[in-house]
Amino acid sequence: MTRVGITLLGAILLVITLAAAGASSVLSVFGGTGGSQPNRTALTDIPPSYLTLYQQAAATCPGLDWSVPAAIGKVETNHGRSTLPGVRSGSNDKGAEGPMQFLRPTFDAVTAKHLIPQRGKRAPSPYNPRDAIYAAVDYLCDSGARGGRNLHQAILAYNPAEWYVSKVLAQAQDYQSASGLGGTAKANPPAREAINYAQGQLGLPYVWGGNGPANGDTGFDCSGLTKAAYAAAGISLPRTAEEQFRTGHQIPKGQPLLPGDLAFYGTPDKGIHHVGLYVGGGQMINAPNFGEKIKIAPYRYQGDDYAGATRPAISASAGTA
Repeated sequence: MTRVGITLLGAILLVITLAAAGASSVLSVFGGTGGSQPNRTALTDIPPSYLTLYQQAAATCPGLDWSVPAAIGKVETNHGRSTLPGVRSGSNDKGAEGPMQFLRPTFDAVTAKHLIPQRGKRAPSPYNPRDAIYAAVDYLCDSGARGGRNLHQAILAYNPAEWYVSKVLAQAQDYQSASGLGGTAKANPPAREAINYAQGQLGLPYVWGGNGPANGDTGFDCSGLTKAAYAAAGISLPRTAEEQFRTGHQIPKGQPLLPGDLAFYGTPDKGIHHVGLYVGGGQMINAPNFGEKIKIAPYRYQGDDYAGATRPAISASAGTA
């Protein structure tokens, strides 16, 4: 948390605000009841003691996969292995402490509310891996991760930056085995390229008809972003959301989405008005509307008019394009 600069009260207010705006309780590949299995990358990269703590702590928050706190631990301090100030003692220039980079007031508030298991009589410490990891899970759980309610908001409460959410979700997925992704496989290379491109556009403004800075526009509209993202991966898409929906490989209703799929909104027999790029974890990157910026947001939410999804990269993954 370089940066858990949002206090518990602030995090709670954020969750309440988002809920009032209609955030849905959609479980994702980063949620569920059982949790994913660590893949070879996770087993190689994460110290065994830390991996055990991530798994044990995440099990206390229904709907939160262990890979999410593990990804935060990786991004923040490389699982406590960083030699930068504030990891083993002291604090960094932002005041963050320990392997999960808590601000001390936030850590104290979380540990006052939640009991750290097997702590004994000693006071909790942000430098102790067990204390820090359990506190991080408690913070995420309180901020929206419980029940898979809003993982994006939970991570954003931990560090209020869209690039950070994107980086954590990508790292979490890198740690999961294919069997832990609800029977799905990881994104294929074209889909990864499209996602990487879209991540690079986060924060640009929504521009009606916009095709991005490379084409003289300050930003994108929804379909301009998805077209440009897949163009970066060598796949040509039509320009409008309606055309992209009609020409794409349709994902059967009820089948889980894969990172790189396009999520559409509208009424299939009357018209499609919006599209976003699914990135995993129940989230998409999209250019929402006038006055907003390109951002990561849940792809399903209360009151949406979700129309279905397509998989532009399917032909590439099958070796036919």
